[in-house]
Amino acid sequence: MPHLAEGIARFQREVFPAKAGLFARLATAHRPGTLFIGCSDARVVPELITQTDPGELFVVRTAGNLVPAHAPGADGGVTASVEYAVAVLGVRDVIVCGHSACGAMTALAEGQDLTAAPAVAAWLRHADAALARTAAGRRGDVPALVRENVTAQLANLATHPSVARALAEGTVRLHGWVFDIADGTVEDLTGAPHASLVA
Repeated sequence: MPHLAEGIARFQREVFPAKAGLFARLATAHRPGTLFIGCSDARVVPELITQTDPGELFVVRTAGNLVPAHAPGADGGVTASVEYAVAVLGVRDVIVCGHSACGAMTALAEGQDLTAAPAVAAWLRHADAALARTAAGRRGDVPALVRENVTAQLANLATHPSVARALAEGTVRLHGWVFDIADGTVEDLTGAPHASLVA
């Protein structure tokens, strides 16, 4: 813990003063343009990957970057966050970002025994569609499952009423990305096939 306290002190001493104007504006305004749904994995830091300032991204992080499909009466933190970002904040873009070496996708691809982690096992059922699409001939192919999972979560996202409405009105765009931890590249699954986001 001491390194966290040291980090806060360094932030207050070196970072905050340089961005004091930004934080002054953010104290009274919250208008992010993008909802970024990523994995809880500590190696995947949305603001670092995208080099964005505070206030630019509305971030939701879940194990496996999973987004449960909308179900009447099934409220939850992810559902509420998606609705708030799209319907209240009016974000223009929504990104679902998977990543290499994802522990959740590895557990599914390899059929790992999750009986000691029943909540994790239950949560990972939100990737069943991706697993089914990957299982045919590619069992154990973690990179393939990571990509299929991003696509499946975009489909789940589109079932949320706020997202469906914004898509119909043309006020929001959905994007699927895969971040490679080892080389820092980001692949855009919703653009050109195997397109990199690096110019």
